[in-house]
Amino acid sequence: MTGTERPQAQRLPRRLYEAELLRLQSELVQLQEWVRGSGARLVVIFEGRDAAGKGGAIKRVSEYLNPRICRIVALPAPTERERTQWYFQRYVEHLPAAGEIVLLDRSWYNRAGVERVMGFCTPQEYKRFLRQCPIFEELLIDDGIELRKYWFSVSDAEQERRFRGRLSDPMKQWKLSPMDLESISRWEDYSRAKDEMFVQTDTRTSPWLVVEAEDKRRARINMIAHLLSSVPWRPVERPELTLPKRPRSQGYLRPPREMFNEVPDHAATLKD
Repeated sequence: MTGTERPQAQRLPRRLYEAELLRLQSELVQLQEWVRGSGARLVVIFEGRDAAGKGGAIKRVSEYLNPRICRIVALPAPTERERTQWYFQRYVEHLPAAGEIVLLDRSWYNRAGVERVMGFCTPQEYKRFLRQCPIFEELLIDDGIELRKYWFSVSDAEQERRFRGRLSDPMKQWKLSPMDLESISRWEDYSRAKDEMFVQTDTRTSPWLVVEAEDKRRARINMIAHLLSSVPWRPVERPELTLPKRPRSQGYLRPPREMFNEVPDHAATLKD
């Protein structure tokens, strides 16, 4: 078996997947309430190969959460001004305040991956990043931030299969860019960059957590279950709510519908 081959993970049956996912998502809602009530700050980093399933995992984590509490951060390429800043500076402003969760769809580790492989940073900038990153993360953790770093691991064969699926699916073609396709020919370059990144940044204080992602369903379930087990949350009692009685009418009359611009009833044109 070569370094890129791995045993094929048996696909988790949909029925088991959906039932367990819903159970875990209900716990994520409880975790959210604990974060809000306790003033905790949680940062979850999602990294990995292109098409490794990061986006799908983020979608399932955030699906039932309050977007005012749980924010997804996916930064574009830096501006000219941002390129002159301290590298971590533009990420700092997106860190959570008390009672917030931030899900980083890629993160400061861009410098150790795509920027390193594609030559978007200098060797000196790359080496400085590897020196500073463990210190930066230790400072975040020392200040009380709960930091989790998940690496979604996928084989070259599975990545190519997913790329081909996106090429033929008009609803998913937007997920592909020339940069994504470049990752096929640069597979080993990305592998070496990932290995070096792990050597320098997989620390006792801030370890990397590898998610085997050959089967997307298993990857999502395993990642969410680990997150829930690793954060020291506890259920929060919510006050029981009751609907108030609707007061009697005070004579209000709704204006005629003809006064408003209503959306056309497109649904009425559909045939069963």
